[in-house]
Amino acid sequence: MLIIAGVVTAVIFSVRWYQRLPKASVKSMAIGTVTLPDARDASFSTATVKLPLPSTEEALNGGTVITWERMAWNSQFSAMYANGGPRTTRGSLFDKAHLDVKYIRQDDCNKQMADLVKFASDYKTNSNTTGVLITFMGDGMPAFMTSLAKELEPLGPEYQPIILPIAHGKSYGEDQVMGPQSWKQDPKNALGRTVAGVLRDGDINILLKWAGDNGLKVNPDETTYDKEAINIIAANDFLDAPAKYITGYTESRKLVVDGRTTGKDTVVGVDAVATWTPGDVNVAKKRGGLVTIASTRQYASQMPNQTIAIKKWAYDHRTDIENMIVALAEAGDQVRSFNEAKAFAARVSAEVYNEQDAAYWLKYYNGVEENDVQGLKVTLGGSMVFNLADMANTYGLGEDKVDRYRAVYNTFGNLMVQLYPSLMPTFMPYEKAVDKSFLLSVISNHPELLKGKALEATYAANITSEVSSKSYSIEFESGSANIRPSSYRLLDEIFESAVVAEGLKVGVYGHTDNAGTDAVNNLLSEKRAAAVKAYLLKKGLKETRVEAEGFGSSRPVADNATEAGRRKNRRVEIVLGE
Repeated sequence: MLIIAGVVTAVIFSVRWYQRLPKASVKSMAIGTVTLPDARDASFSTATVKLPLPSTEEALNGGTVITWERMAWNSQFSAMYANGGPRTTRGSLFDKAHLDVKYIRQDDCNKQMADLVKFASDYKTNSNTTGVLITFMGDGMPAFMTSLAKELEPLGPEYQPIILPIAHGKSYGEDQVMGPQSWKQDPKNALGRTVAGVLRDGDINILLKWAGDNGLKVNPDETTYDKEAINIIAANDFLDAPAKYITGYTESRKLVVDGRTTGKDTVVGVDAVATWTPGDVNVAKKRGGLVTIASTRQYASQMPNQTIAIKKWAYDHRTDIENMIVALAEAGDQVRSFNEAKAFAARVSAEVYNEQDAAYWLKYYNGVEENDVQGLKVTLGGSMVFNLADMANTYGLGEDKVDRYRAVYNTFGNLMVQLYPSLMPTFMPYEKAVDKSFLLSVISNHPELLKGKALEATYAANITSEVSSKSYSIEFESGSANIRPSSYRLLDEIFESAVVAEGLKVGVYGHTDNAGTDAVNNLLSEKRAAAVKAYLLKKGLKETRVEAEGFGSSRPVADNATEAGRRKNRRVEIVLGE
């Protein structure tokens, strides 16, 4: 027996020793890496000047002093490069612009708002007060600006907030809704489930857009549970949302049916998460089991990095702001074109955010695919920085004249009004919120900065993977493909939705009921799909981005035996996919 026990023990130790030996594993893969002059998203197609990196010594240049509050967010790589460090360093682009900028990490948007309100009050009594800027997610601005404007009302119209046109980067995948794989297979599987996220925040907006594009209801009341809708669990910040999923958080909710409470309670857990890096990384490494349902890689225009200033300070410092735009545009070209500049920005990011190291921020700036702790392949991270051409495109000042940020701002402003009418009955108009004059001046005076290549999405010939699908009742003249003017507003909404989802191809599919012959129905559905496509192209979408097809009566969604069913079958389906 002793001999047998000894043999068994030896075998066990041998197996464990073998299991600990290094073995080949699936490697992490950077998304979109291609061979370019120096970097995957290079601005320049030909050789250009590679600027020397800034020093690590503080500049102390006697220039305009600014405190700039920033969330931990990789879309700010160009700003990290431009400043050279947590405070402007010697030889940096901000130093050359005679600016003295101090970056402060601030993830709490309420604290950001309070700090800007305090600055406005102090600046009104003392024009030498150190300037304060805050940076925020572009799609969250309608709610944020509306609340901030109300707080600043007592100070007068000169001290209202404005969005400076210096979007210097955007989220390109790192902000995402992570949910069960079954949600990708059929979005309706999300009904009756929960998503943890910050209420009325940019990441929850991804959920709202994905749900809206798929015709799914969202329950905006975080105290109730509706099995026919997606329910939101409120988180304190973008790291608290994944923490709730990781720790198995639960809470009691009042059960509602058809919008009315039932007097019964139920307990819900966290099924999905809306967050950004490092929140997505925490989910993958600490619990796993969730995949990307929708992200800013698909909704590629949704989340530009936007900066807010007090109007009086901005007008008093117009030259400083224009110099800042120039510096950030140059920084965007450098970070996009040279890996050394990108690595430098990652090092500064680690210093400013006081979290992880440069390798971490660089890895998740690029974005990776890797396996989570449960073995699921997940997409993590992903951001882009802007040059001057990208800034121009953001605000409708580029060649195609499509105001991408207007579409984002109005889309999510209207969503907030729809979901929270008592809290936000209206929102600050886009024209009042954004002041393009600073950027217009830079574009006019520095045309040489437009030499950098703008970011441009590429689309497959045909959609093979749907992210969302929704049918619309677009009115046509009887028996023809002429769109009635009454449907123009609906088509404009479809256009704005497509602008937000700039990373996805748009499918326009026409359908009819079964009245008439197949030949007539097929031709009519094709012409109507083509008419919708033509409208979207006229508004500014590119030809390569939109596909149109007619299916006649071959794909009914309701019973053609009834008028109500036939009415549902006469539709135009809008699909966003890859």
